[in-house]
Amino acid sequence: MTVSLRNDRVAVEILPLGATLHSFSVRQPDGSWRNIVLSRPDITAFESSYLGATVGRLANRVGGARLRIAGTEYQLEPNEGANQLHGGPGGFAEQVWEIASSSDSQAVLRLTSPDGAQGYPGTMRVTAVFSLLPDGAQVTYTATTDAPTVVNLTTHPYFILGDGTIEDHVVTVPASTFTPTDDALIPTGEIRPTDGTALDLRDGRLLGEAIAAARAEGLARQGGIDQSFVVDGEGMREHVRLAGPAGTLVVRSDAPAVQLYTAEHLGRTGLAIEPQDFPDAPNHPDFPPVDLLPGQTYTTTTQWLID
Repeated sequence: MTVSLRNDRVAVEILPLGATLHSFSVRQPDGSWRNIVLSRPDITAFESSYLGATVGRLANRVGGARLRIAGTEYQLEPNEGANQLHGGPGGFAEQVWEIASSSDSQAVLRLTSPDGAQGYPGTMRVTAVFSLLPDGAQVTYTATTDAPTVVNLTTHPYFILGDGTIEDHVVTVPASTFTPTDDALIPTGEIRPTDGTALDLRDGRLLGEAIAAARAEGLARQGGIDQSFVVDGEGMREHVRLAGPAGTLVVRSDAPAVQLYTAEHLGRTGLAIEPQDFPDAPNHPDFPPVDLLPGQTYTTTTQWLID
C-alpha cells in the first residue's frame, strides 16, 4: 500500500513500512515525470539500505551500542558489528506505521515505540507529517516520551538528478566544520574545520572530485564520503544544494547537521542526504544533546525543494 500526494510540480509516494519516501517525481518541461530518489523494489519488505525510510530512535551510529541517559547506562541492540546503526534491528525503518490521515497534499503517519525497544528506555510516540509545497515537499517529525530517553529522527532518501551515477553532480554544503570519525564511522568527538580539506563544499564541488580528494586525504569512508557536516547557522536554512543534469534540488532543515553518503555499495547511483543531530551525540559531551524528557515535544522539519 502507498499513499500518493500530488500537485502540478511534484508527485510523492509514502509507504507505511518505515514511513518511507518511496518516490519523489518532478514534472519535466515536456510534461513527463522523473523520479529523483532511489525506490525499493519490494514495497512490502524492509530494505537494508534504508531507501527513503524514516530512521530512529537515534539516526546514524552509536559507538559500542551504549549510552547514558539521566545517569543510567543502557546497552542497546547492535546491528553493525559492536555498534548500533539507525536505531538498531527492528528500528523505526522496519516498523509499519499507522496512516492516521491522508489527502492529496498531506499524509500523517504515527508509530508507538514501546519501552525497551532496541534497548531504549521510555515509550515513545512519534508522528511523521509529509506535506506538499508549491515547489517540493517536506516532512515534520514530532515525538514524546513517558520516561527520559533520546531521539534523533531523519528521512534517508538517496537522490539522483540524472542518469548513471552522482559523480557528475555538483554538491554545495554550507558547513564550516564537520565531525571526524574513526574507521568504524564513530565520531572521535572532535569538531574540525572543513577549510582546506576535501570536505569543504561551501562553494560547490563535483562529487567525483570530492570523493577522489577525500580518498587522497584519508577522509574517505567505505570508499567514498559518509560524513556528518555541521551546517552553519540555526533554524530552518539550506543544508544541501545538489545540481545534476536533470535539475537542482535544495534540502532545507532546522537540524544542526547533515549526513552525506555517496552510496558506494549502490554504485554511487544516489546521494543520501540526511539532516539530523550529531551522530553518537549521547557519548560526546561537547555535542548538542539529544535528550527527550516527559512533558517535552521533539520536533524537526526537512524540506526538499526543486529549484
